[in-house]
Amino acid sequence: MKTNIRKSVSWRVAVFTALAVLALGGIVFSLVSGAVKVSAMEIVRVFAGSDQGALRDIVWNVRLPRTLIAALVGVNLSLAGALLQGVMRNAMADPHVIGVSSGAGLFGVATLVLFPAYAYLMTPAAFVGALGAAVLIYALAWQNGVRPGRIILAGVAVSAFFSSGISGLLTFYSDRVDGALLFLVGGLSAKSWPQLQTLLPYSIVGTLFALLASQRMNILMLGDADAKGLGLNVERTRLLVTAAAALLSASAVSIVGLLGFVGMVVPHTVRLLLGNDYRVMLPASALLGVAVLTIFDTLSRVLFAPIELPVGIMMGAVGAPFFLYLLRKRGVQE
Repeated sequence: MKTNIRKSVSWRVAVFTALAVLALGGIVFSLVSGAVKVSAMEIVRVFAGSDQGALRDIVWNVRLPRTLIAALVGVNLSLAGALLQGVMRNAMADPHVIGVSSGAGLFGVATLVLFPAYAYLMTPAAFVGALGAAVLIYALAWQNGVRPGRIILAGVAVSAFFSSGISGLLTFYSDRVDGALLFLVGGLSAKSWPQLQTLLPYSIVGTLFALLASQRMNILMLGDADAKGLGLNVERTRLLVTAAAALLSASAVSIVGLLGFVGMVVPHTVRLLLGNDYRVMLPASALLGVAVLTIFDTLSRVLFAPIELPVGIMMGAVGAPFFLYLLRKRGVQE
């Protein structure tokens, strides 16, 4: 798509409108679909308080919190992916692919199984793990600058290392972890209001920081020399942005497990539509993230009913070919 089209106001308004409709459609699709069919008018009556029966319990206590969690996780992983792609200058960077999610998962699971009395600290522990993984990847990939190929190779190695740690913990302490398989592939089964209350504050803080950093990200994309010439503290910006991406991905991982490819597919799609301006790309990525995860989670519930397929399996089925497409298109270049 030509750059001048992507920068036109009318095109951007049209894309944002389409993404907003898609996000709203995904939320409605999630609320009305399931073992019990619910119409849009019945949803309205439940929200208005005029329906107090079993239908209200299904919508209010089962579908609504799960839908909101899916929306927030979609936002978190999409923004985290967009930020990491900018910091690491690689369109294939994704919290799951490069190991950030695995770092979060290892620290989160370790807290859960080794210190069960401190389970409420799982999300902060996951943040420490995600930030540590991101810094480690960046350090391993650094050699007179960061090159895209080294980022991916270092990320794959770090991801494998942390994933083996997670598998070891889940093997030795299988009696202490419920839904270990669901955690490994990523899923939203049985998520409700308590998980939403845990996720919401981290999502708000991470999203606000990401949006506030959009102008700095645009400057950072010019290259280190130009960014420094414009007065930007490059390394401090990278560290703060990486911390925001770690917070967003860690909070998502602590709730739904190792859900992959959302952070790669969504930002790259938005970049193709709207270009590299982070002031536009970040909010657009958030909207598309809501749409993607609510729609895919709903499909995972209804396509193979009464069996519920973890949404991570469906995202992997879509994300893996997309990753190979990017790999073939761009290559792993030094």
